[in-house]
Amino acid sequence: MNATTVLAIAFAIGVIAGLRSLTAPAVVCWAAHLKWINLQETSLAFMGATVTTYIFTALAVLELIADKLPKTPSRKKPGPLAFRFLTGGLSGAAICVAASQSLILGALLGGVGGVVGAFVGYAARTGLVRALKVPDFVIALLEDAVAVGGGLFLVSRF
Repeated sequence: MNATTVLAIAFAIGVIAGLRSLTAPAVVCWAAHLKWINLQETSLAFMGATVTTYIFTALAVLELIADKLPKTPSRKKPGPLAFRFLTGGLSGAAICVAASQSLILGALLGGVGGVVGAFVGYAARTGLVRALKVPDFVIALLEDAVAVGGGLFLVSRF
């Protein structure tokens, strides 16, 4: 796979983190665990460990539930936004390391993708709720499907 494609996937997995912060690292863990990507003997080998995969999966499922609760803070607030930058960065770094590209560049692209995904996801979700005149819950489920499906699609490209 060429470097441009790998870097685009690193950014895109960050966008997934912007939609659902824990979905991106969960799908990257599954990809490493299932040997779709190779993180063995790298600084991110822990991402393919069974325990890491299960922990990130459980956290991602909890986030999918928590997202629908009325007291969940906005993804645009500093804390949730920073967390999306971090999980997008971790996921982007793993993608790049698996493809023998720069960990740092992957982390930066994934982190920026996380921030972009947060704002674009928010705008798309609120815009669709308004335009379609449906409850937020309906569009939130659609966003879940895009995050999980999109994440799996991206990590399956290797």
